[in-house]
Amino acid sequence: MKLIRRSVLICVGLFLLAAPVHAGETLLMATTTSTDNTGLLDYLSPQFTEDTGIELKWTATGTGKALKLGENCDVDVLLVHAPGAEKKYVEDGFGIHRREIMYNDFVIIGPSLDPAGIKGKGVLDALTLVRNSGSPFASRGDNSGTHKMELTLWNNTGKALPDKESWYVQTGQGMLPTITIAGERKAYTLTDRGTYIKYEATQGGKPTLVILVEGDGALKNQYSVIEVNPIKCPKAKNNLAAVFSNWMASEKTQKRIGDFKLLGKQLFTPNAQTK
Repeated sequence: MKLIRRSVLICVGLFLLAAPVHAGETLLMATTTSTDNTGLLDYLSPQFTEDTGIELKWTATGTGKALKLGENCDVDVLLVHAPGAEKKYVEDGFGIHRREIMYNDFVIIGPSLDPAGIKGKGVLDALTLVRNSGSPFASRGDNSGTHKMELTLWNNTGKALPDKESWYVQTGQGMLPTITIAGERKAYTLTDRGTYIKYEATQGGKPTLVILVEGDGALKNQYSVIEVNPIKCPKAKNNLAAVFSNWMASEKTQKRIGDFKLLGKQLFTPNAQTK
């Protein structure tokens, strides 16, 4: 009987040692719609739980709103893609340990007939042609990372930002709905490549809108993890946020990110940085 009891205790002890340290805990994250729409988080989340024991729950929204959720102490960690806004967020004391994790790029898509004649142009020339032609352009208009990039590009053309023009459609929605609206209106729009590939997949590989402008150095789309500052938000689970940041930057997860594909196409390129 003593031998059986000792064996049971040993088995229980071995199980506890094997169990992840944070088993049963939950991490709340605010992230951009592109990491959600593409399916990347659905792909990574179970593996994160398996490796760490932590359940990951996320809210997908525009980067501006995601940063505000962090500022309001509603989440523990952020995964976003607006470097300028992110750096200000950290400088203002709301976030700590911003870490670059992966990137893809932005592209301008539009109808294959290309009424503004932008195919193969640089991004600033392309936007100028869209403006001058009066061809419809669909903007997210939601303070997301993509919207922030779009406004930066319009500003860099040297002209006033479009706003009330009849050709400029502000959807106030996420990327996939905006692409759908652009398709219905035969409009151009700016999107991240990952979401475009997801859209392409939903269209059976025969999308209504096609990539017309790509490869411009100004179109890099960097994603970063930021831990919510526990000094500003004492209830934030910074220990779990740090685990997530380190896990995302780990060699194993970086390979997983690089291996994530739709239609045989890579959606994100890993480029984790140390703190």
